[in-house]
Amino acid sequence: MITLENYREIVGDTVISEIYKKARRLYGKHVVHINSTYAGGGVAEMLDSLVPLMNDVGLEVGWRILHGNPDFFITTKKFHNALQGEDINFTEMKQHVYTKANEDFSVFTHIDHDCVIIHDPQPLSLIKYYKKRQPWVWRCHVDLSNPNQEVWNYLKNFILRYDLVIVSNKKYTKDDLPVEQKIVHPTIDPLSSKNKELDDETIEKYITKFDIPTDKPLITQVSRFDKWKNPEGAIDVLRRVWDKIDCRLVLCGSMAADDPEGYQIYENVKQKAEDLVENRDVILITSENNILVNALQRRSDVVLQTSIKEGFGLSVTEALWKETPVVASNVGGIPLQVIDGETGFLVDPHDTGSFAEKVIRLLQEPDLAEKMGKKGKEHIRRNFLITRLLSDYLSVLNDIIH
Repeated sequence: MITLENYREIVGDTVISEIYKKARRLYGKHVVHINSTYAGGGVAEMLDSLVPLMNDVGLEVGWRILHGNPDFFITTKKFHNALQGEDINFTEMKQHVYTKANEDFSVFTHIDHDCVIIHDPQPLSLIKYYKKRQPWVWRCHVDLSNPNQEVWNYLKNFILRYDLVIVSNKKYTKDDLPVEQKIVHPTIDPLSSKNKELDDETIEKYITKFDIPTDKPLITQVSRFDKWKNPEGAIDVLRRVWDKIDCRLVLCGSMAADDPEGYQIYENVKQKAEDLVENRDVILITSENNILVNALQRRSDVVLQTSIKEGFGLSVTEALWKETPVVASNVGGIPLQVIDGETGFLVDPHDTGSFAEKVIRLLQEPDLAEKMGKKGKEHIRRNFLITRLLSDYLSVLNDIIH
């Protein structure tokens, strides 16, 4: 198992030493993370790296997955969309489905920890079904800048019970929430299978295995098939780029267990790009394969992120870490990573022409692409690696556990 010392050559001695110092007062403290899926999406990936590291530095940290039936996940996906501003038919039945799954889970999930960390809306209402004896933290990973007020007011019934709310961006803090709020930016693990260094032979092996031709420039978007990620927008960008440069687009996205809309969005994309898919000008991949994602992001000439809304955008972080130039929407947490004109290009998500223009420029100016790639990797190394996330969580726990 990877331990903290494995990151020393990447982040340096000072970072490692500070983490050990922060952990000293927390030795043996029992902490549990609870979310709704063990695979698919950035939350599960972060916990997969974070939980072992928290144990490695001396805490006793567990990770539990909320159980729910298909009705529950359909409902919570609607909640997720509503928190990002979408309309919802907010019925009593939806509320019942939501709370019942959490109440049922509480019966067989015993919590006697020193701190409970709840991730996203799905397990938020769990707090109602326990006799609270310890601090509870709600870690919200979605964009809360303009939530549907009816759903927000409903969820606040549960949020008000929490000791702390953590969001990914200053723009997501809420003036109408009288609970302490902190900002913690998400991160990637540079030693995970999705981000570790790969040799050229391995990269070509995976590109060949998934039948991705490399006879012309490769543009890639890695993200769930989700309306907010806007994969159809990436197809529109490709058609514009073709005015100047013949190239190929790969849309690579996993299907998260807690996202029932993914298959429908995939079918919509497939239908929109039917002629392009048939000619292999657009390649759709739904395989849950981290090495493939790693290889794709390294082999691509440009990585796109055409999101309309974006809590943070870890696929952007991943591409920058691999020194691949990025053209991305100027939304959510992406501007924290892409410094426009330095580590990549930021574009209005609805401006397909500007997206295409920036992609064309990077394809025509390889020296610029290389320069941006190197700056991008260093920006991620300094700010968005898992060691920083570990340090931030240790700070939170030191403040909240007495």
